Amino acid sequence: QVQLVESGGGWVQAGSSLRVSCAASGRSFSSYAMGWFRQAPGKQRELVAAISSGGTTSYADSVKGRFTISRDNAKNTMYLQMNSLKPEDTAIYYCAGRRSDSQSYSDWGQGTQVTVSS
Repeated sequence: QVQLVESGGGWVQAGSSLRVSCAASGRSFSSYAMGWFRQAPGKQRELVAAISSGGTTSYADSVKGRFTISRDNAKNTMYLQMNSLKPEDTAIYYCAGRRSDSQSYSDWGQGTQVTVSS
């Protein structure tokens, strides 16, 4: 099990960049697959980007080419670099982790708000 804490959210104008971070505690971080989810008001939570324990990444079509997920296992930290932000990126962003042999994310952070104004 890992404990996750997000940081770095905020308010930005459209076209700007922002990086959110997810700090993990616990010994298992490097063996976990990790993901960034987001949930906008009135919408379902969606997986935005994911990174395997080995560093393989995947992205939702809506953010492909604009967002980059990365991890630093030495620092027990995961990042989401968000460029060319759009108002529709406004949401609470959550980091989550799962054991590499599991399909379900079992550990979640509390979320960080990202607001993009037009």
